[in-house]
Amino acid sequence: MSGYALEEVLGRNGRIFQGPGTDRRSISEIREAIRQEKPLQITLLNYKKDETPIWVLFHLSPVFSREVGRVTHFVSVQVPIWVNLQVFGSGFCRSSGNSRVLGSRFCRNSSNSVDDNSSGTREFVFGSCRREVCFDSVGELGRTLPFDSYVDSDNRGLEAEESCKANHLEKQKAATVVSNILSTMMHYSEKMGKVICGKRCNSIGIVPLSSSLNISLGRIKQSFVLTDPHFVDMPIVYASDAFIKLTGYSRHEVLGRNCRFLQGPDTDVEVLCQMRESIEAARACTVRILNYRKEGSSFWNLLLISPVRNASGKIAFYVGVQMDESAKNDDQGLSPEMRQLAAVGAVKVAVRGLSAGVGPSKP
Repeated sequence: MSGYALEEVLGRNGRIFQGPGTDRRSISEIREAIRQEKPLQITLLNYKKDETPIWVLFHLSPVFSREVGRVTHFVSVQVPIWVNLQVFGSGFCRSSGNSRVLGSRFCRNSSNSVDDNSSGTREFVFGSCRREVCFDSVGELGRTLPFDSYVDSDNRGLEAEESCKANHLEKQKAATVVSNILSTMMHYSEKMGKVICGKRCNSIGIVPLSSSLNISLGRIKQSFVLTDPHFVDMPIVYASDAFIKLTGYSRHEVLGRNCRFLQGPDTDVEVLCQMRESIEAARACTVRILNYRKEGSSFWNLLLISPVRNASGKIAFYVGVQMDESAKNDDQGLSPEMRQLAAVGAVKVAVRGLSAGVGPSKP
């Protein structure tokens, strides 16, 4: 994607991909995320080795030492974004029905559909050790020219005709790649005896649940998770023992992550869209989705998702109650669906009763 050879990139700072049109404010946001040791998703104008500009979705994620809680690395994934661009005085132009994307072989037409003329989107991944970002390199990240300065005396400049925004699939793709990289790093770090993770002990800055709420949730025997909608990617902030048993993941592998790690090659995209639309509309939904356990086996999950409001009526969490389709009625004759509804009700009662101790909530 960048045109650089591996040996040209290793050991160098990510600023080699910046150019005259790179937005200083975006670089400042990256610098601030590094300073605060927090994840970030942002659109960024980068440049290939041949100086061709390319818009990317830049996803940054810190890597922490589990033993001491300090940052050891930063992982970054760059996913190309399809946008409408025009270069004056060049062979690239935007017609009424189609637009060509600089530095890419993808096109988006006026209806926002994507024509893929290549083998597929590639992610460019690089890591920076903590030592690199703590000193002069951090300050130099912001030393780029204003966007307007890219227009030279020949009026050959880059102009974004539309605001450059990544779509949901691009955001999900970047987050999934980062998650997979972190999982691989965690696996090998355990073998080396220097265990790392993708979050601090309090889960990437998320306010921990109160002990009272944890106790109340621990009494609920169903498989469920709580996610926090006020953070990027709706990370899991609570996972029940039954969920751990059902999926095979340990709790430290789950907390702070989005539930998409349960998805696999045969998971239905339409079902995922249905879930996303329900969350955006703040309404409950029930779906049948193919999920995967840690060891790779699949199971049909009867998933109930519902917003959970605090005592003020504001959404504090979303609860997802999982039920293996093969599950039978329990000893009391309750169906899986009834047990799901009972679990959601118990979670809502616990959150409303103890909402004063669970941290901030937003509309």
